[in-house]
Formats: sequence, C-alpha cells, structure tokens
Amino acid sequence: MTAYLLILGEREAVAWVLRESRMAFPPTRRSEVNRLTAGDDLFVLTTRGCWHNPARDRTRIIDTARVTSEVTAYEEPVTIAGREFTRGCGIALRSLAPYLTGVELAPLVPRLEAFPDARSWSIRLRRPLLELGAPDAALLAHALDGVTREPASVIPDYLSLIRPVRQAPVLD
Repeated sequence: MTAYLLILGEREAVAWVLRESRMAFPPTRRSEVNRLTAGDDLFVLTTRGCWHNPARDRTRIIDTARVTSEVTAYEEPVTIAGREFTRGCGIALRSLAPYLTGVELAPLVPRLEAFPDARSWSIRLRRPLLELGAPDAALLAHALDGVTREPASVIPDYLSLIRPVRQAPVLD
C-alpha cells in the first residue's frame, strides 16, 4: 500500500468527490495516477484557491480515504467546473474535517519528506497526486487526530455550502 496527497483545487471537485465517493482524473500521463491501486491511502488536500478566497483560505488536509478500485477510463468524460476528466477510481471516505477547516499544510512542510525544498513546496501541488512516504503519512494521520469527524456527519454541510461557479454571460 502507498499513501498519497490527493490534491483538489476547485470546490466543485470537492463536492463531486464527496457526493460520488470517487476520484476523477484529467487526461494526463502522470505516473502516480497510473500506479494508484485499490488499498492505497489518500490524504485529501484542498489548495488555498479551492474555495475561491485565497486571502482567507489555506492549503489544508481535510479528509482521509482509501482507494477501492483500480483507475479505469470512463465511457464518457465527467465534466466538473468546466473541465473534463477521463478516468477515475472509487474511494471510501474514512474521516472528514468540518467545512473550511482541516490541518494547514504549510507549517508541516519542513517536516515532510515529500517537500524537499521548503521554499518552493507549493509547486509540487500542481498535480492530482503526490506520493507520500510512510513517515509523512504517519505525521499527517497524527495531525488529523481530533480534527476530523465521521464523513456522514459532515458531508451535508459541504454539499449545502458549495455552490457551482457562475459562468460569465457570453456577450456578442
């Protein structure tokens, strides 16, 4: 089993993942997506831009999950917030922080092997998955203790508070 940060940069994607208990991936050849297997652990991370208020929000770990199926291609792409996703896998949510909370990542970066250069750590979040070593996974799991709840008790808040992004009208 391997552990990963599952990186979500859009609130509509967060809602979709929580509602569907699935993860969708864009068309990419990233090797970590190809290596993802059933039984792998995920630490769901939301970027500071995910909630559309980067002045207020921080990059946070909000959830833990386990991969329940292999990554497979979708017959029809899934569209989330205007982007197409061509493959995905099932996940089982294990714990979830209340809406707009979680464990802030920045203070942990100097202690995480996944971020060898603490000055440019955020560049490593521009991908769907980031592999974590066992010490990093243990550190994140410990940091989440007492922060997260049973997913069923928190998901309704997320789904009621996340609104789709309004598209600007097309002017001719």
